Amino acid sequence: MSRPLAVLRPEPGNAATAAAIEALGRRAIRLPLFDIVPLAWDGPPPGEYDALILTSANAVRHAGPALSTYAALPVHAVGAATAAAARAAGLTVVATGATDGRALLDAARAGGVTRALLLTARDRAVAAHPALAAIRAVYASETIGGVDPAALAGSVALVHSPRAALRLAELVRDRAAVAAAAISGAAGAALGTGWRAIAVADAPTDAALIAAAAILAD
Repeated sequence: MSRPLAVLRPEPGNAATAAAIEALGRRAIRLPLFDIVPLAWDGPPPGEYDALILTSANAVRHAGPALSTYAALPVHAVGAATAAAARAAGLTVVATGATDGRALLDAARAGGVTRALLLTARDRAVAAHPALAAIRAVYASETIGGVDPAALAGSVALVHSPRAALRLAELVRDRAAVAAAAISGAAGAALGTGWRAIAVADAPTDAALIAAAAILAD
């Protein structure tokens, strides 16, 4: 009998991942470890920048009305979901990354970007190329208290970030009863040792992460 897949990411991504799992005929456990909240932020003049860097769809969702101020800037998005959210918000996406924020900034610089505005999470500021990007935190990922780790026993936990890995490792006492699938090598390394099994997704996408988790579940 297949093990259930535990989805730890915050909403609205939690529901989307759980639905994708259930569409495959598998059981999903919805157990978000964090809650996404918007932050007040100062919007610098758009004329000072030649691109807008978005490292998460949450940056689009929570940037608020100030985001429209930058509608004329070409957008570099970290992945397909972020690109879709940006387009839905009326922004023009010129580049979509396939790995992470650091690689996205590398590609932007290689493509001629000299001064970008990076909108991201409070705990995920990208330190790469400080001369290239001005950083504004527009949302935060707050830890949810009262999570019952017993709900994870016998499951395969889907880990979407290094921070989620650290929180999972903090919560679970009997790691041998839980397997984990990580969206990246960094997330996998943050899990530490002692788990029933660990797998790293072939690509940093939700679909690849679900596929890696499904292998561990069977």
